[in-house]
Amino acid sequence: MPDTPAPVAVCTVEALPDGGAVRYDGPGTSAPISVFNVDGELYAIDDTCTHAEESLADGWVEDCAVECPRHASAFDLRTGVPSGPPAIRPVRTHRVEVADGQVLVHVGEPRP
Repeated sequence: MPDTPAPVAVCTVEALPDGGAVRYDGPGTSAPISVFNVDGELYAIDDTCTHAEESLADGWVEDCAVECPRHASAFDLRTGVPSGPPAIRPVRTHRVEVADGQVLVHVGEPRP
């Protein structure tokens, strides 16, 4: 059975206020990820829009979706599925947990 990678400490809980987003591009991930706080619930997805090379952390969050700032494709933060064109491919989701005041992302482990 393969080893499960250790979770990545992205930021402190205080650094991610309600409505905020944090982009992480560091050790433990091969591509940038973003963590969003929506009404106290944390969501992690791949940061780059699947239609254009644009950071989703710079997008607009409404309800439980983030809209790409370039062409307005919106991605569901729970599933990673886009709402419609121009993006047609989903982004990956990642499981998030909070431990000892740190936001930890299990990169590559889909959100349950």
